Amino acid sequence: MKTWLLASLLSLSSASVLHVSAAETDSVNIYFARHGKTILNTYERVQGWADSPLTPAGVEVARYLGAGLKGITFDRYYTSDAGRQRETMKTILQEIGQPQAKVTELTDLREVFFGGFEGLPNENMYDASAKTLGLAPGVTVFKQVSEGKINLITMVDTISKSDDQKEAEDALQVKTRMQRALNTMVQDALKDGDKNILAVSSGLSILMMLSDMTDNPNKNKPLENAAVVKISYKDGKYTVTDVGDMSYVSKGKEALKKSH
Repeated sequence: MKTWLLASLLSLSSASVLHVSAAETDSVNIYFARHGKTILNTYERVQGWADSPLTPAGVEVARYLGAGLKGITFDRYYTSDAGRQRETMKTILQEIGQPQAKVTELTDLREVFFGGFEGLPNENMYDASAKTLGLAPGVTVFKQVSEGKINLITMVDTISKSDDQKEAEDALQVKTRMQRALNTMVQDALKDGDKNILAVSSGLSILMMLSDMTDNPNKNKPLENAAVVKISYKDGKYTVTDVGDMSYVSKGKEALKKSH
């Protein structure tokens, strides 16, 4: 593991980092959204910490999401430093009429780091993972996930083990930093009395965050572009209320159609 990756985790144990110290009674709602579709998504390339711009379809679905979220008053906005997340948030903010809103960047909100697989064709990574699992090459790993035979934690851990560079993150590392980001957002909201937070992140990292927070089976299904995961915090507890919600996109699409 790279020194910089290890150093970021030294202060954390393997236990869940979901802990908010203050005993507040205020509630906070956190809406996590996956970014819009990108060029590397389109070309079936591995995109973790590697990055690429949104496609026209990616911008469009971000606009739909923004229009669908318009009725919610958000107090804070977060992304990582990835361009695709920034671009998605910028598009959302334009649509909800808050183009000048401050956006806080947390590197913990990045997608899974896929190490030596970054930028390569997806099939290379999945073939290597299938080999590690003793399966046939090709789309078998994804098929096993879709059939419920392999969960996403196993998939991420297998990708990590299959990386010749030995730098790809495993599921625990991703969960730890994502839950750390979640705690940071909630602590900041509680200090200022904020109620609603919007965070744009990436699909697998969001799902790794949820891995021990809910029994909802959707936590083992890939998130669509612009899908929403809603988490509520109250009295020291987190409750995952929605996983993979596309209703905001549908609502926004209809609203934009009517406005033209």
